Order: sequence, then C-alpha cells, then structure tokens
Amino acid sequence: MTRKQRRLYFVLLGMLALGAATALVLTAINDTLVYFYSPTDIKAKHVGTDRRLRVGGLVEQGSVVKQGEIVRFVVTDLTTTLPVTFKGVLPDLFREGQGVVAEGKMDGAGTFQASEVLAKHDEKYMPKEVTEALKQSGRWQEEEGKK
Repeated sequence: MTRKQRRLYFVLLGMLALGAATALVLTAINDTLVYFYSPTDIKAKHVGTDRRLRVGGLVEQGSVVKQGEIVRFVVTDLTTTLPVTFKGVLPDLFREGQGVVAEGKMDGAGTFQASEVLAKHDEKYMPKEVTEALKQSGRWQEEEGKK
C-alpha cells in the first residue's frame, strides 16, 4: 500500500467516524426535544402516541374530576378541548379557569396522559405558549393577561 492510499483510507475513516458521531448527536437531541402544542394543534396534526410533548391552555370550568390519585380534566384554548389524565399530586395553584401546561404523551383513545402538570405561579403570569395560542385563536382578551 502506498502513502497516498494510506492517507486516503485515514481521511475516509475519519469522515466515516465524524458522520457516525454527528448521527449519534442528532439522534440524542431528537429524543430530548419536547414540543409545545395547543389542543387545536394536536387535533389538526394528529400527533403520534410515541412522541413526548407539552400541551397548554386553560383548565375548562367544571371539568376537574378526582378519583384517588388520578385526576381527569379538560384543557382548552377556547377553540378546541383536549381531555387530560394525570396520576399524582397537582400543584397548589392548579384550578379551573387557570392556565396550565401538561407534559406527557397521547394515548390511542385521544386522551393526553400527563406525567407532569405545571400551573401558573401568580396572578399576572400565563405561560408564553398559552398566551400565543390564545392570541392566534382570536380569543385573547387583554384583561386575561393582567388578572
């Protein structure tokens, strides 16, 4: 084998290793991404059951049902509703009519199985994604953000 051939093999081997490392990094990043959706986005895009995501909106009035550790409620962006099931302890500030962001996966029946629920932290805060979704749906009222 000549020096030129050896150099060529090392360059090709280096490029192959770099390509493999890039593929591994991109795969790891893709596994950790969690996208935010409103209930309208979820209905329109038909998100798969294997994808971890966040859904946000307002907890619909009269929709919270507690059965032991399991809590069922409905999240709405004032256009579309999405049933959510959560097993665990809800944040102290969780209540009907308030902004909420839930993280989890969709099940085959169209219910969002939340593994974590985040509620607003004071009277002036609503998650940015929820505010944007409400503005896009045309249902945002400036008084809601100031309450």
